[in-house]
Amino acid sequence: MARKNLKDSCFNFTKRTIDALPLPETGKRLYVYDTNIRGLELMVTHQGSKSFKVYRKFNDKPVRVTLGKYPEMSIEQARNEAQNVISVMIKGRNPNDEKRKLRSETTFSEMFSLYMENYSKHHKKTWKSDEKDVPRFLGHWFPRKLSSITKQEVQVLHEKVRQENGLYQSNRLLARIHIIFNKAIEWGWEGLNPAQGIKKFKEKSRDRFLHPDELPRFFESLDAESNDTIRDYIYVSLFTGARRSNVLAMRWEELNFERKEWLVPETKNGEHLRIHLIEKVIDILKTRETMYGRGEWVFEGHGATGHLMEPKMGWKRILERAGIKDLRLHDLRRTLGSWQAATGANSFTIGKSLGHKNQASTAVYARLNIDPVRDSVEKATQAMMQAGMGGDR
Repeated sequence: MARKNLKDSCFNFTKRTIDALPLPETGKRLYVYDTNIRGLELMVTHQGSKSFKVYRKFNDKPVRVTLGKYPEMSIEQARNEAQNVISVMIKGRNPNDEKRKLRSETTFSEMFSLYMENYSKHHKKTWKSDEKDVPRFLGHWFPRKLSSITKQEVQVLHEKVRQENGLYQSNRLLARIHIIFNKAIEWGWEGLNPAQGIKKFKEKSRDRFLHPDELPRFFESLDAESNDTIRDYIYVSLFTGARRSNVLAMRWEELNFERKEWLVPETKNGEHLRIHLIEKVIDILKTRETMYGRGEWVFEGHGATGHLMEPKMGWKRILERAGIKDLRLHDLRRTLGSWQAATGANSFTIGKSLGHKNQASTAVYARLNIDPVRDSVEKATQAMMQAGMGGDR
């Protein structure tokens, strides 16, 4: 399509409008443009191939950057990637120069830097784990060219990390290697992904939670903990069922004692969550407020973040005193859900209280108000505390 017909070729990209595009004449190409993201272009060949691109000026010269093929790349993915590319261009960098650099055989270190800056930090809430774990496990690859890393090496490393650090860490690392090389290929590197075809180790679903016979020992040991920040953190974790990262970063401004609510501004799912606070939790929080005042964080720490970061040593002390084995901090979250189920809550109410996101039950969640969630959490925590006191004692 000629540039003079540019206005006629602009429309909102949808599956229906893209699928309905006519094919150009043999040897010709059709260019159409999205009205949602300025600069996002779709190129259609006479053979029916459709590719997303960014077309805009860079240093007063037109530049076209290929993003990926449709429908392998969805319209939403293309729009997100187009915004990233446009952002790079606005900062004065030509994405095609980076692609040429990749084609000229980059090192793993250079690729990892590109991956962090152009993908991980923009799209992953866990990007700090990438920043920490990749150098830890793959730092010996940093000086090497991408093409020198073989599938056999990845397999050997996968097994080594499983033996030394566990299968979960090993599988997470394999996934990181896979996506880093996939991004290299997407951005212009002309090689093969050495992680392609390597299967993850089979992971067993974990169902550990605090059982009735363990609760008396657990609560006794928890009350004996000398570090009140660790003690309070664990109580709040158990009786809210919130994710570890959210409890660690709990802010005073998120709490409303009158409504007995904690508004978590953003969870792992990218959405806010209202958590009911039982009286025991409110008493703990009010005591902390009286003792330490209202700074920014409920559980203050001495690290760079300002809040508590690593309660592992305190957790270890509590379990050793209680004589409890194989219990992780995350199992506290499962404990609340398990006791909710034991006291009659349905799966939708449990999912609502724990902030689970399930597309199949989204409509049901939307019809639930906070009352059955409150009732469920109250029943579960009362049952736990009664079991912790030895039943009828």
